[in-house]
Amino acid sequence: MSNIEMLLKEMNQEAETTRKILSRIPDDKYDWKPHEKSMTVRRLATHIADIPSWVEMAICTDGLDFATSTHKEPVINNTRELLDFLEESVTKGGEALSNAKEAQLEQQWTLSNGGYVLSVRPKAEVIRMAYNQIVHHRAQMGVFLRLLDVPIPGSYGPSADEDNF
Repeated sequence: MSNIEMLLKEMNQEAETTRKILSRIPDDKYDWKPHEKSMTVRRLATHIADIPSWVEMAICTDGLDFATSTHKEPVINNTRELLDFLEESVTKGGEALSNAKEAQLEQQWTLSNGGYVLSVRPKAEVIRMAYNQIVHHRAQMGVFLRLLDVPIPGSYGPSADEDNF
């Protein structure tokens, strides 16, 4: 299996798990946050749904500079909009990856903020980092949902809220 095939398989697996957790968000909790320093449910959920599109950015650009980036996530107002946005992001990332060449994955990609370089790594590593970000933020959302007393779906097996656990 090629690197592209493996990354596509992983993207699709993570998208399925992401759909499950994002689908549980109650529409009336989008402005809630567990702590003053935390993101709102809206901000965190939108960020999670946006990350699959980062695959396209990793493949089609040489980097991201936070100081000059014009990327803006949309304002999401309910779970239907959120799931639609997730599907758009997964489609963008999946199409870019499907159309990529293995050699592109070895090219360097730079993350910076103005003149400060945060990292330089191969595009394949950037894509894996994006997948890790999805998992990380999805776990945060699980905590948010637990605090809201919303049952948590399983990720890589059943959760304590599922009957088959």
